[in-house]
Amino acid sequence: MPSRLPIQDIFAGLVTSIGTAIRYWFHYTLVAFAWLGVVPLTACRIYKCLFTGSVSSLLTLPLDILSTENLLADCLQGCFVVTCTLCAFISLVWLREQIVHGGAPQWLEQNQQQPLNGVGQQNEAQAAVNGGVENAVLDQPANPAAENVVVGENPEIQEEQVDEEEEDNEDEEDAVVEDAADANNGAQDDMNWNALEWDRAAEELTWERMLGLDGSLVFLEHVFWVVSLNTLFILVFAFCPYHIGHFSIVGLGFEEYVQASHFEGLITTIVGYVLLAVTLIVCHGLAALVKFQRSRRLLGVCYIVVKVSLLVVVEIGVFPLICGWWLDICSLEMFDATLKDRELSFQSAPGTTMFLHWLVGMVYVFYFASFILLLREVLRPGVLWFLRNLNDPDFNPVQEMIHLPIYRHLRRFILSVIVFGSIVLLMLWLPIRIIKYLLPNFLPYNVMLYSDAPVSELSLELLLLQVVLPALLEQGHTRQWLKGLVRAWTVTAGYLLDLHSYLLGDQEENENNANQQPNNQHARNNNAIPVVGEGLHAAHQAILQQGGPVGFQPYRRPLKFPLRIFLLIVFMCITLLIASLICLTLPVFAGRWLMSFWTGTAKIHELYTAACGLYVCWLTIRAVTVLVAWMPQGRRVIFQKVKEWSLMIMKTLIVAILLAGVVPLLLGLLFELVIVAPLRVPLDQTPLFYPWQDWALGVLHAKIIAAITLMGPQWWLKTVIEQVYANGIRNIDLHFIIRKLAAPVISVLLLSLCVPYIIASGVVPLLGVTAEMQNLVQRRIYPFLLMVVVLMGILSFQVRQFKRLYEHIKNDKYLVGQRLVNYERKSGKPGTPTTPPQSSQE
Repeated sequence: MPSRLPIQDIFAGLVTSIGTAIRYWFHYTLVAFAWLGVVPLTACRIYKCLFTGSVSSLLTLPLDILSTENLLADCLQGCFVVTCTLCAFISLVWLREQIVHGGAPQWLEQNQQQPLNGVGQQNEAQAAVNGGVENAVLDQPANPAAENVVVGENPEIQEEQVDEEEEDNEDEEDAVVEDAADANNGAQDDMNWNALEWDRAAEELTWERMLGLDGSLVFLEHVFWVVSLNTLFILVFAFCPYHIGHFSIVGLGFEEYVQASHFEGLITTIVGYVLLAVTLIVCHGLAALVKFQRSRRLLGVCYIVVKVSLLVVVEIGVFPLICGWWLDICSLEMFDATLKDRELSFQSAPGTTMFLHWLVGMVYVFYFASFILLLREVLRPGVLWFLRNLNDPDFNPVQEMIHLPIYRHLRRFILSVIVFGSIVLLMLWLPIRIIKYLLPNFLPYNVMLYSDAPVSELSLELLLLQVVLPALLEQGHTRQWLKGLVRAWTVTAGYLLDLHSYLLGDQEENENNANQQPNNQHARNNNAIPVVGEGLHAAHQAILQQGGPVGFQPYRRPLKFPLRIFLLIVFMCITLLIASLICLTLPVFAGRWLMSFWTGTAKIHELYTAACGLYVCWLTIRAVTVLVAWMPQGRRVIFQKVKEWSLMIMKTLIVAILLAGVVPLLLGLLFELVIVAPLRVPLDQTPLFYPWQDWALGVLHAKIIAAITLMGPQWWLKTVIEQVYANGIRNIDLHFIIRKLAAPVISVLLLSLCVPYIIASGVVPLLGVTAEMQNLVQRRIYPFLLMVVVLMGILSFQVRQFKRLYEHIKNDKYLVGQRLVNYERKSGKPGTPTTPPQSSQE
């Protein structure tokens, strides 16, 4: 092998590599053009053609697809259409799996000879056991006299009755199964047919082969099928429902009202789906009458798809939107707004207004559900029987949508709207009225979107989002404090109203139940329903025991139990009202008082004052809780703890000044000099720098850089950041942070700021250039040096790549094989022959 390659070998290797690169470039360009150009553009043009409503658009469709007008906009719109069709396809596949594994409704699997009403009742009962826990309970009549009788007073009688009920239930279930099997044997071939067998076809298909990333041209066939599926889905799931709804709305004379909503297409499509669902129900009934088994099953499956789709839209779209609008309406006086203002904002930007209200409602529903989960951790199992348990492993909302009838979902929706709306009235509208009556000058909140103060709104918003809220959410122990408050309130209310056993359960009885759990394991696994006290509560406890580890916890029922429950609800409402009053006034008042020392009489956004006050309240509560926890340990231990915490706070402040003050300020100033000032300020104007804004932007940039560093490859900065994060605040190492993290980063940033300034202001004037040239150098030296650094990095990368290519060419031409020699220790005897090593050529 020569020490240096000849020029012709290097040139031949370069030509071969360039040819390979060009071939791959053409192939991947074709792949990108097909998936990012042809597919979305075709989908968009077909979508526009179908919804134009004219025959001429169908005739000119090929020319429209090949048109070069509005390519970028049509491609983006087509990507959205393809995404919607892909989501619809995935949803159909997932719903099919839910039906296959969870079972179809009984009315879909029933035999034709069985009456429809009886089957509907059986389906309702089965669905109530599977998913509709709270609704099944609401359907049962309440027995106030025996509702909360203590269960377990006579265990022998109860176990005998439970065993008898289990035997009866098993006999009934066996009879039902046998009858169903006999009835379905004749029509099994017609009812179990499945036209969607994709498992075998998808075994050999991978993402690389489907998208064309493996180098083959098979993906062109996949592109054709994707375009065809897009057209089919647009035609079936958008075109047909829209025109069904459109013709219905025009026929009923509601066209003007729908156009006034600014969401004509969405409302028309939903109306079309509703009418389509009704049509499918009627056709399913007719198919059942004429005994068309396959048609009946196909129509039933289509009805399930439409029903689940509409219920998902109602649960995820309509319900949060109603909550968001109700929150806005109830809080109008808090912001000195009127319904006319909301109407004007909706008229100007209907999409944005609806999205913001939906987002607010979604956040409200999420935090309400989180609070209910926290209540379940405190209260006795069975108290919240009327609310769905999201932590229940058997809870499956999709199965409920499949099995439960429509009127059950409608009743649940109405009850949810009433409950959520009442809570908003109690915790928002009523406190606002009380505050306006007691503190007339406190409201309204200042929510202006601009400010004349020297502090920028953007800087304050970034400070709030990047510093205050993460500290409150990550290190505030908010959940533990809230759980402690709920437990304290529950204990207080329980002892005041003699409902401690009902709310929290009796400890002695809980211990007895824990000891009796091994003996009653068989009864719990079979979901035995207690016989003593067959009222509402016992049924709820039986449902809660279904397939889960939650055991039945009996409680003592005091005298005048309904009155005590009513007083408990009144006490709860008063507590929520007081808590809402405190949350609406205390943080804002404290934040206004603290911000007045900084901004004076200038008014700023109440979001910042509330965040500042909330942060101060959190610090105060945290300090009080720490002192209370240290009080039993004595004065000496308290002084020792105060000394340790004072030292830790000093170290934390030093680190915060360096990493959260100096580094973001230098980083924001460098970003301002390199990117913002050259783009925004002309050469004949002087740029003005605001350190506060630069620091706020630097905080954001520092967090982004730290996140990218932690996600990137292993190098010294990632190792140091991981070590600092692992040590935490309690074990903070000031010397390590300064020496390994703060000093190198600050040095690099200072060099990046100072070296160009010294060159522009110190070296260039010595060269005798004109003032215009000096100004040009001073204003453009930072982006110029950034470009130089980037070019040096690119050149360094290319040199490394050329060295790898050089070694690759040399190995391909001169390296015939690599000899693998097995190492064998030589024998100690001099005359012993050695076995020649085995070798293999590669």
